[in-house]
Amino acid sequence: MRLAASDFKLLKKDIFGEVFLQNDEAGLRVVRDTSRARPWARWLARRLLAREARALATTDGIAGVPELLRVATDTLQRSWIAGESMQESRPTDIGYFRAAAKLLRRLHRQGVVHNDLAKEPNWLVTENGQPGIVDFQLAWYSPKRGRLFRLLAREDVRHLLKHKRTYCPEYLTARERAILARPTVPSRIWMRGGKPMYHFITRRILGWADREGASDRTGY
Repeated sequence: MRLAASDFKLLKKDIFGEVFLQNDEAGLRVVRDTSRARPWARWLARRLLAREARALATTDGIAGVPELLRVATDTLQRSWIAGESMQESRPTDIGYFRAAAKLLRRLHRQGVVHNDLAKEPNWLVTENGQPGIVDFQLAWYSPKRGRLFRLLAREDVRHLLKHKRTYCPEYLTARERAILARPTVPSRIWMRGGKPMYHFITRRILGWADREGASDRTGY
């Protein structure tokens, strides 16, 4: 994406504030601004920003994950990863999914689970065909990697396998099909009760959806 100097492009706007791509003398970067969040949601927006900052600081140096550039109470700046979102690129190369699985293992070894990888906009296909992961607001850092961490890490993997089943199902292994067939207990609870309520609140009451803006390379 090309931006003129001292220019910016809005990527996302919701109750938690704005996310925009900015280009100036400091270079191209993504900025999350929670000062423009709804007043009643600002405290939560700041908590989510802090979670993202912690995850990005922990995963610094991992290719395919944004670099944390600066963080303050209401703003977070991170590097821009050039590429397309998964639903735009529609990757059918098995090499992409093998690299994505390796990227996930690196995140998990660092004690970070993403917790939001069911959304295709959070997966990128970079300009050289490699995977990227963005939007770490719901990520969780747990250096001890206990039982709950392992359950959530398995869900990260299962969501990647769902995307693999969508774009190149012929490459699914027997073990991967077994993982897809056995969702974790938290996942079953979410699907039966949490997800319908989440959709009702976000889509009916707040008027926005997870895939909003997906056609505009929502790599935020």
